[in-house]
Amino acid sequence: MEVSVSGMNVLPESCVAVILSLTSPSDACKSSSVSTVFGSAADSDLVWDKFLPSDYHEIMSKACNTTFLFASKKQLYHLLCNPVLIADGKMSFKLDRPSGRKSYILSARQLSISSSNDPMFWTWKSIPESRFSEVAELISSSRLEINGNIRSKKLSPNTKYGAYLLLKITERAYGLDLIPSETSIEIGNQSFKNTAYLRCQDDKKQRLENLFYSNRKQMMKSRVVKGDDRVMSRREDGWMEMELGEFFNGESDEEVKMSLMEIKGHQRKGGVIVEGIEIRPKA
Repeated sequence: MEVSVSGMNVLPESCVAVILSLTSPSDACKSSSVSTVFGSAADSDLVWDKFLPSDYHEIMSKACNTTFLFASKKQLYHLLCNPVLIADGKMSFKLDRPSGRKSYILSARQLSISSSNDPMFWTWKSIPESRFSEVAELISSSRLEINGNIRSKKLSPNTKYGAYLLLKITERAYGLDLIPSETSIEIGNQSFKNTAYLRCQDDKKQRLENLFYSNRKQMMKSRVVKGDDRVMSRREDGWMEMELGEFFNGESDEEVKMSLMEIKGHQRKGGVIVEGIEIRPKA
């Protein structure tokens, strides 16, 4: 049996609020224009408290140099949809505005990067484009190993997530795409592996490398697992991202391990700037 909007309007505002709290933030915002009762209910703390993550008090307590001024839970929700630095500025948190699901970015300092403390191989520096105080730049090394992890309980339950390496390729980059990098996601006893190319942005340089090293590239590619050979995509914030993989986060508490490695080519490589790894919901 269908219930008309006019019929819903005879319900007490508190009942409408309970109904809206069982929908989504996006639906609640849309419903506010239906009627005065819906508009009032859609703004109520009862509704938006349901959309806030259960650990939002803990997240707010870890925020760096941020004062949360809000008069309602709806205002707080929208504040948390903007990136908030937490964990001494080494992580970024935000809510996905339409769904309320949680996203994190682990800064380069939160990752395990092979030889990153040796200035012969890596340098740590500040750049204005980064949301974090430091990024890591690969100077020269034959091994590229980047690992990150997060507890699944920090993420929204029953949600499909993707993990993305955030990076830039400098003009002096070299040796990055002679052989595919290997990516992996591990959660519990599940493991998902793939391949990706950290391609230079200089098309002329790529053509020259293909001309002189095409045979060697085919030989070296046989050393890695077969995969999709993913490539980077440009983000709205000016960074590039490489998808490391995806996983479904259930309701258990497990460690999620994410990695990108290129250790089988043995060629020298350099010119990668690593900002971090983002873990965000997938549609």
